[in-house]
Amino acid sequence: MPIVPDMPDVPAGGGDHQDDRGAARLSGPLFRDEATPQPPEVQQPAAQTPQEPMTGAAPHPEPKPQKKSAGRDLGAAIGVGVGLGAVIIASLFIVKAVFVGVIAVAVVVGLWELTSRLDERKGIKAPLVPLAVGGAAMVVAGYVRGPEGAWVAMALTALAVLVWRMTEPPEGYLKDVTAGVFAAFYVPFLATFVAMMLTADDGAWRVLTFLILTVVSDTGAYAIGWRFGKHKLAPRISPGKTREGLLGAVLFAMVAGVLCMQFLIDDGTWWQGLVMGACVAASATLGDLGESMIKRDLGIKDMGTLLPGHGGIMDRLDSLLPTAPVVWLLLVLFVGSG
Repeated sequence: MPIVPDMPDVPAGGGDHQDDRGAARLSGPLFRDEATPQPPEVQQPAAQTPQEPMTGAAPHPEPKPQKKSAGRDLGAAIGVGVGLGAVIIASLFIVKAVFVGVIAVAVVVGLWELTSRLDERKGIKAPLVPLAVGGAAMVVAGYVRGPEGAWVAMALTALAVLVWRMTEPPEGYLKDVTAGVFAAFYVPFLATFVAMMLTADDGAWRVLTFLILTVVSDTGAYAIGWRFGKHKLAPRISPGKTREGLLGAVLFAMVAGVLCMQFLIDDGTWWQGLVMGACVAASATLGDLGESMIKRDLGIKDMGTLLPGHGGIMDRLDSLLPTAPVVWLLLVLFVGSG
């Protein structure tokens, strides 16, 4: 959010220059029209107003049109994105357990960013230790035991948050544990659905489909919104988002969905890709708006500075987290759990 500098305070009555004018009146004639008359030979001729503008005056230059800007270091953003993509793809297709570890690390860092901003901006002290331990355990439990393991780990993490906070004074207990339970659900529990996708026989391709659709949706929203966006989608939440950008996200994601379901997912069909693409565009946009709402409430632009050109880990997970359960559920309905 751009920060507009405060305008200097200007007194309503004009300030000190009113007094200066008063002093000037006291040192001259009592009234402004009472100028001291001069002899005719001394009087100055009245200034003549030129009838035509000066021909030698340089015309004012036309203002140059402002170019649209992405607002971030695009080179750094692309470099970081390529690096993250390489790590994800390598771990995804070489050793699945390593990819589960990548998810767990992202979850812990995301929780650290979220709880740190809550403490700094709102004085809400959600306990990080039980959240980090429980969040990592939640991801592993989802991979090993499926949905049942994820739910049990979620419940135990919430209980650990309640107990851990009891070691502190009771003031603020309710808001701290509420924020802690919210953080446990928002970050590790939603991320657990990515680990559960990985358990299928074609799990790596399912996760890749999920990542491709989310990234393509964000890219379509950015490209079309930046070029053609005129109508704001949610100006009070995220002024940069437009309805044209949302349409671009839907179209790009639907095309990507058809290709992924047809060529990457066993027994997938093109019409399933259309449905999945539209759903991913909706969930990714809502996830982005949801985190924008949190950041606007906190009065910050980014959740962190860990990733140059991107912000923090949470600024990259905003659209991925709510999209994970959507893709997991649709794949189970379309082609089974594998």
